[in-house]
Amino acid sequence: MGKPTGFLEVDRDNAKDRDPILRLGDWNEVHEEMPESEIKAQASRCMDCGVPFCHAGDSANFTGIAGCPVNNLIPEWNHLVYKGRWKDALGRLLKTNNFPEFTGRVCPAPCEGSCVLGINQKPVTIKHHEVSIIDRGFAEGWVTPTPPAKRTGKKVAVVGSGPAGLACADQMNTAGHEVVVYERADRPGGLLMYGIPNMKLQKEVVLRRIKLMEDSGIEFRCNVEIGKDITASRLKDDYDAVVICTGATKPRNLEIPGRELEGVHYAMEFLGANTKSLLDSKHADGNYISAKGKKVVVIGGGDTGTDCVGTSLRHECESVIQLEIMPQPSGDRAPGNPWPQYPRVLKVDYGQEEAIAKQGEDPRQYLVMTKEFIGDDQGKLKALRTVNVEWKKNPEGQFIPAEVPGSEKIVEADLALLAMGFLGPEKPVIEQLGVETDPRSNVKAEYGKYATSVDGVFAAGDARRGQSLIVWAINEGRGAARAVDKYLMGVSYLPL
Repeated sequence: MGKPTGFLEVDRDNAKDRDPILRLGDWNEVHEEMPESEIKAQASRCMDCGVPFCHAGDSANFTGIAGCPVNNLIPEWNHLVYKGRWKDALGRLLKTNNFPEFTGRVCPAPCEGSCVLGINQKPVTIKHHEVSIIDRGFAEGWVTPTPPAKRTGKKVAVVGSGPAGLACADQMNTAGHEVVVYERADRPGGLLMYGIPNMKLQKEVVLRRIKLMEDSGIEFRCNVEIGKDITASRLKDDYDAVVICTGATKPRNLEIPGRELEGVHYAMEFLGANTKSLLDSKHADGNYISAKGKKVVVIGGGDTGTDCVGTSLRHECESVIQLEIMPQPSGDRAPGNPWPQYPRVLKVDYGQEEAIAKQGEDPRQYLVMTKEFIGDDQGKLKALRTVNVEWKKNPEGQFIPAEVPGSEKIVEADLALLAMGFLGPEKPVIEQLGVETDPRSNVKAEYGKYATSVDGVFAAGDARRGQSLIVWAINEGRGAARAVDKYLMGVSYLPL
């Protein structure tokens, strides 16, 4: 413990964000750098608790998740940062997390929600320390390729290059297996590349890691869709093991009148095409769904909805609002959401902050349900019919939304973006391999074992667990790599 009185002397201070109006003029990351002296001061607040809940992720109870799912050794590297021992801090960080440059930017930080200091004060700025350590490591040249000293002769195919697939590939390569990662998009990274906008995660950061993995001996084959370009059964014949890491990419639809109208899109259609066009031509090719000059309505209140808000504002939309069917969270923990659970409280994310600066008010509207998309005589979206709701119990005791009489209204809209989450993985790979699925349509594989109903086929990440956090995808990718290694070699020395 670097400074026993640090948490008494230093208040929490976050890294500053760039001015909301100024940053709407570019696609650069929102956050600014914090001076090293201030980072060290923030690290001094870590109390080296007797029981550090921050690095004890609860895999059995996702809704009440407490702590870091990859079990980051947080008190240890906080101490090392405070002491200025950055290289040692990097070593401790990389023992548990393959990609801290991703989690340190986009993870919602359940570690901070379970920080013991957070019981009665503001928690330690763990997430910022994580990204500061890894960025310092790259800047100093400490992060280098790590090819295995010896190859096992075993070949493994990973289907999908999102965070689960990358973590699984990285670990299996460390064990000496020959790993090929298949990605249907033109660039590797999956969700990291085309699901998260540049202002949250610059793509140079993703490609930097991919290059490091390639230099370590991992092969990436892009523009190859398993189940279409190559049959999944052929993949199983060509490799000693196959790992399904395709994610949960089937979006939840809103099946109401007018869904077919021009101008109604899934959020990922909007976000993915925007990023690809930005990377290909800085939007010069026009191959994206533009919000410029449009009245935009985002349906869904999560992170994806926030990304739609921020992207629409950068397109210079006329206006943007965000409709959420759930009630507005409170500013403090509710009685049923005690520490150390992840705090379900009201937050103003970057997209809302930008909308407030641009439009003068928070774009979110709560307890609103969309009943109909209304079009013009050319089949284009012109408005939404909405109604306010309240949550009531039905005869079975389940809470369901009930319409508030007299609350219907028409909301003008040229572009509606559906950001209501995902239903599970797409089916071609699953069906061709013949693996069993669970009642939620995910690949059926026990957590910790990751083996599917088909011998030699494993599954990890959102494809197995359902829509979740990047940090859980890394957790599962690491676990699946260990399971595959044991299957191939009889024993595994890979860490979890």
